Amino acid sequence: MDALQKARQYEDANRIVAEKRPVFHATPPIGWMNDPNGFSVYQEKIHLFYQYYPYSPQWGTMHWGHLTTEDLVHWEDCPAALAPDEGYDKDGCFSGSAIETESGHALLYTGVSTDDSGEHTVQTQCLAVGDGVNYKKIAENPVIAGNLLPEGFSRAHFRDPKVWKSKEGYHMVVGSCDENENGQILLFTGKDLTHWEYACVLAHNGGALGRMWECPDFFELDGKSVLICSPQDMRAKGYEFHNGNNSLYFLGDYDKENRRFLKGEPRSLDYGLDFYAAQTTCLPDGRRVLIGWMQSWDASFIPQDQRWKGMMTLPRELSVRDGRVIQKPVRELARYHKNKVSVKDQIVEGEKQFDGVNGRVIDVTIKIRSGSFEEFWIDLAKNKEYYTRFVINKKKNIIEIDRTYSNLIRDVACIRRAALPKSEEALTLRFILDRNSIELFVNEGEMVMSTVIYTPLAAQEILFFCEGSAIVNIEKYDIG
Repeated sequence: MDALQKARQYEDANRIVAEKRPVFHATPPIGWMNDPNGFSVYQEKIHLFYQYYPYSPQWGTMHWGHLTTEDLVHWEDCPAALAPDEGYDKDGCFSGSAIETESGHALLYTGVSTDDSGEHTVQTQCLAVGDGVNYKKIAENPVIAGNLLPEGFSRAHFRDPKVWKSKEGYHMVVGSCDENENGQILLFTGKDLTHWEYACVLAHNGGALGRMWECPDFFELDGKSVLICSPQDMRAKGYEFHNGNNSLYFLGDYDKENRRFLKGEPRSLDYGLDFYAAQTTCLPDGRRVLIGWMQSWDASFIPQDQRWKGMMTLPRELSVRDGRVIQKPVRELARYHKNKVSVKDQIVEGEKQFDGVNGRVIDVTIKIRSGSFEEFWIDLAKNKEYYTRFVINKKKNIIEIDRTYSNLIRDVACIRRAALPKSEEALTLRFILDRNSIELFVNEGEMVMSTVIYTPLAAQEILFFCEGSAIVNIEKYDIG
C-alpha cells in the first residue's frame, strides 16, 4: 500500500464526527492541521488544502489534506491529496499553492528531503496536477531546485511557493533566507509551470523582522500591491508582533519593469493569540479572500481526549482603507443568520446581561455609541466557572483579550493587548463565535483578534461590565 492510499484509508476509518468539530470553521477529519495551502478555485468550486498529519494530533511528516466549499462557510472533507512518497519529498510535502490550468488543477508545493550525506535538509519546489480529487506528481520534479538560487541563499530554508498568472506568464514567490539567515522573499517567473527562472529578491527583512520569512503571498488590492509573509522568531515591539511567529503585511507599490517592490511599514494581520501562515485567493466575482491557521506554534493546546488539532479562521474579505488592509468576515456568513436579537440604546453601568444575547455559535455586534468610562469589558462563553474576557481600556487606549479562565490546564499564553484603532466615532466590536474559537473584528475590520478556546459548550452566557457608564446597541444572530 502506498503512502497516499494508507493516509486515505486511515482518515476514512477514523474520521471525527461533525458534532465534535467546529460548525463552520475548516478542521481536519482526524489528526493534525497547520498552514492553509492551495487556496484556489477550480471548476467553479473553492478548494482548500492544508498541512496535514492524519496519524496523530501532533505535527508529523507532512501530507496535504483537502477540503472544498461552495460558500466559504460549510466545508466538505475530501481524500488526502499528497503524501511524502518520492525521494525529493520523503521528509514531507510542505506548504504551497494551487492554480487552475488547461491541464488540470496544479499544486505547487515544497518537497523536503535530505542530501546524499543524510546530514543536510534540502527544500525544493514541486508540481502535482489533478482533477480536483486525485493528483499526480510530475516526472520532471523538482521544478525549482537549489541550482536556480544565487550563491549564498539557503537550500535548507526555501519553501512555500505561491503562484499566479498574468498576461506575461506565470509568477511565483517563495520564502527564503540569505547567508546570514535573514528572511527574504524570492520572485521566479516561468512561461509554464515546469520551467522557471530566478528573477530577484522581492523583499528582504534587513535583519529587523525575525529570521525565515514563511508562507509569502503577493497580490494587487484596490490599486496597491500587498505582500504577506510569516516571519519566524520575531521580537515584540510595543503592542506589535507578540506571537514570536507572526503574520505580517506590507502595503506598497510594485514596479513591474524593474521588479522592485516599494513597501511600507510592516503591520500585523491579526492581534489575537492564534493566527499564522495566511494565504489568499481571488474569487470569480473579484473578491480577494484570506484564510489563516487559527493556532499558535508555541501556545498550543487541546483537551486530552481530542483526536484532531488545528483549525482555520473564518475566511475574510480584504480591501484597502486609509493605508491599511481591512478584513471583514465573508458576506456568505449572513446566509446562515437566524433568531435575530436587537438591543437599542441601552445603558451599561456595572454588570449587565441582556435577554437573548448569548450562545456559542453566534455572530454578535456591539456598538459602544457613547459614554464616560475607563474600562468596558465583555465576557463570552461564560458560566459560573468559565469565561473569555475582552477589555476596552480607554485610559491606556488598548484592547485586551484574556482567556485565562476558558478551561486551560496548560501553561500557555492567555493575554494579548493591542492599541485601539483611532476613531472619533462609536467603537464597533463584532464577535464571531464557533464551538472552539472567538474572532473579533474591530471597527468594520480595521483590526482583528483571533483566539482558540476549548470551553465546555454549556458556557453560553455573555456578560457586560462598565466601570462608569456606556450606551450600547447590540445585534446578535445564531449561526446555523
